[in-house]
Amino acid sequence: MTIDSDGFAAPPALVEHARRFRAEGGPPARPRVSATVLLLRPAGADFEVYVIRRVAAMVFGGVYAFPGGGVDPSDSQAHLDWAGPEPAAWAGRLGVEPDAAQAVVCAAAREVFEESGVLLAGPDAATVVGDVSGDDWEAARQDLEARRRGFADLLAGRGLTLRSDLLLPWSRWITPEFEPRRFDTYFFVALLPQGQRTRDVSGEADHTMWVRPADALARAEAGELTMLPPTLVTLAQVAAAGDLAGVARASATRDAATPIAPRLDLPEDGEPRFVLG
Repeated sequence: MTIDSDGFAAPPALVEHARRFRAEGGPPARPRVSATVLLLRPAGADFEVYVIRRVAAMVFGGVYAFPGGGVDPSDSQAHLDWAGPEPAAWAGRLGVEPDAAQAVVCAAAREVFEESGVLLAGPDAATVVGDVSGDDWEAARQDLEARRRGFADLLAGRGLTLRSDLLLPWSRWITPEFEPRRFDTYFFVALLPQGQRTRDVSGEADHTMWVRPADALARAEAGELTMLPPTLVTLAQVAAAGDLAGVARASATRDAATPIAPRLDLPEDGEPRFVLG
């Protein structure tokens, strides 16, 4: 799939899906607020991103994506130690109220721990916890994933503070209206904390890997990897930043509040096309 600054060609199956939705005239599904995280790590003079392939039985099964998922009610109710920008500051960057901003940031940190075993937290505002791959941590991760325990409770029980400053806002995408399951997803980038490592722990993934963004894009173009447009666009954006310092600089000026909502253009003559807007 080739994507340019204006949009991308619409796959025939989606075109048929969209035509049927328009013909039926039903209301669009309400998007579920979600968060996803591009974990990055140095790779020589370059850098790599962590991607997971969703299991076939899931929504978007067989597709490579970044760790993430929906905001849980516990994310908005959490009372936890917090380091970095306060929820009010996050509200300005994300374009929502402070409570909603806290929920999105909590969801991002929680989901990246659930799906990759990486914990963006530390004993205080200046440090990050080290290796969290032991059996006791894995038991805690499973309890969190099964909702037997909340994220705030997990952190408090270990005397840890959420490091919201380790998450850098990047963008926001909303699923097209004709899709039966829609998401309003905030994208973040984060550097893999020193001493931690990703682990293939999520039951929602059947393959994981670290890959250079440019290589992932080339493999997607060659048909080796299946990725949705938000993933492809985001990979191209971070690749264009050049290096990890460039990614951090770019994040500081990015608009993570205004949603990108692909709209399907169905002209009388010409190819159907998604327009980014």
